[in-house]
Amino acid sequence: MNRLTRITAILIQLQSKKIVTAKEIAERFEISLRTVYRDIKTLQDSGVPIGSENGVGYFIVDGYNLPPISLTEEEANSLIIFETFIKNQGDKSLSENFNSLFIKIKATLKNYQKEKVELLSSRTFNFQKDEIIESNWLSDIQNAISSKTQIFITYNSLYKSEQTKRNIEPQAIYFTNNVWVVIAFCHLRNELREFRLDRIIHLNWTSLQFEKLEHFKIQEYFESFQT
Repeated sequence: MNRLTRITAILIQLQSKKIVTAKEIAERFEISLRTVYRDIKTLQDSGVPIGSENGVGYFIVDGYNLPPISLTEEEANSLIIFETFIKNQGDKSLSENFNSLFIKIKATLKNYQKEKVELLSSRTFNFQKDEIIESNWLSDIQNAISSKTQIFITYNSLYKSEQTKRNIEPQAIYFTNNVWVVIAFCHLRNELREFRLDRIIHLNWTSLQFEKLEHFKIQEYFESFQT
């Protein structure tokens, strides 16, 4: 990758997050920290409003926007793989959201790229041996996590033939064995519990913010089962 291409990619990376560390940039492009500092200085000298916080990282000043991005052919092709897997992951809300996103992305492609993407889409297949377990709550759960808002669910227990009503504080989600699972603090049990999204019967929003587990880390959660 030449320097101009790398600097453009760094600018896009800076717009992808609130704060980006020099270490993240260095690891992504396999360059030294000194090179990162030089590239950031080049962007600043060219008029890009990049701010920094000592010991934290770099950020783009609010209000600055890049012109519409142009995807490479390889990047456009990779979206076909995502599309194929998402179609078979079971949650309708995620499929609908990705389809809307994909249409917007394809609208930015050049005509020859659109033709190639359509061809690849018709020639890419994910052989699904197991039954797809459907749900429709992933988008709501994601919003609850990002807004730190409690939700009220009616849940159909997997091991008992009963329905329970619970206020939960969703902390994280993961996908396993064709099922989406939310890790949440359950006010009924007063502890962390896991809930399969396909077992949720109803979901309602509350006006309550999270009270528990402000610093929850999913890696530490899974590591606790290994000790």
